Amino acid sequence: MKTFSNPAIHFHNITLKIDNRTIINNVTGSFPEGKITTLVGPSGAGKSTILKLCNRLISQSSGELYIAGQAIEHYNPIDLRRKVGIVLQSAPMIKGTVFDNLNLPRVLQNSSLSTEEAVSILADVGLDDTFLQKDASSLSGGQKQRVSIARTLVNDAQILLLDEITSALDHNAVKEIENLILHINNKHGVTIIWITHNLQQATHVGHYMWVLMDGELIEAGNSNLLLHSKNKKVQLFMNGGV
Repeated sequence: MKTFSNPAIHFHNITLKIDNRTIINNVTGSFPEGKITTLVGPSGAGKSTILKLCNRLISQSSGELYIAGQAIEHYNPIDLRRKVGIVLQSAPMIKGTVFDNLNLPRVLQNSSLSTEEAVSILADVGLDDTFLQKDASSLSGGQKQRVSIARTLVNDAQILLLDEITSALDHNAVKEIENLILHINNKHGVTIIWITHNLQQATHVGHYMWVLMDGELIEAGNSNLLLHSKNKKVQLFMNGGV
């Protein structure tokens, strides 16, 4: 498996056990800085758990996990989650306006987002200033995802974790979100780790890919190269047999 000299995130022999059940089994691998890596694999493979480990929503049972070259345990959890943002499939919104949702990270820091900052951040995700005072609960699924992504940009997140963020969207909204993520990666150099069940999406948006099965990293490499993998388990998965 390919290694990177200065990865944004590096797993070294990471294992996670919960109630004597192995969830992640001896995973070693890296996510390259400033690139998009997609995580694919059957349901229950451990993909969402990998994301939770990356911003310390859960902690490994053994092994070393490094963020920007520093052991994850050395980060203050709040500082870590500002650096490593996460966007969920459900795109949860707090009660209130779009501005209230964008301002939430600043409120948690006893600060406040200026209107000018909010307008600029919204523009970065393709929404104009008329959205600021809209009720967040009235937004479409695609618009909520844009606001969720914008909320991570408030903290200048350097790493963005995306958990099935397009699975509940229609075709047009999926394409819009894909283009948005590519834009953010290209403009800001944000490292992106994206879970998807859509293999066409994974090869289209990703520079690299991890294939996970039963909590193990089966293969990692260039997204297109994996389509021609000689690994029997990967071939079976790519052909829809898993």
